[in-house]
Amino acid sequence: MKTSKHAPFDIELKSLPLPALLGAILPLALLLFLIISSGDSFKLWMAVPLTIIPAGGAFGGVFFYLMGFHWFPRGSQKLIAVIFSTLVYFVILWLSAVIAFNFTGHWD
Repeated sequence: MKTSKHAPFDIELKSLPLPALLGAILPLALLLFLIISSGDSFKLWMAVPLTIIPAGGAFGGVFFYLMGFHWFPRGSQKLIAVIFSTLVYFVILWLSAVIAFNFTGHWD
């Protein structure tokens, strides 16, 4: 009998790192571009948003993958799932930015 590593709801765990990486790259690249182009030197408080916001993007990327390609793989349900998960991805990014900047005291 062959055993495989599956999470609940029959999700292959080894397929999740790529969507997480893709979800985290976009906000990390944008944040690094803003920091480099601003001309200010790197300050220690900038490390918190550089970790929390891409982590939120990783969770959003995994949610996008699960909704669009695993739970609703075809048909009109996939279109609705992709649109909904895109909105959820940006809401997760916004909430992680609020949490990160509130934690550092830069959210006013």
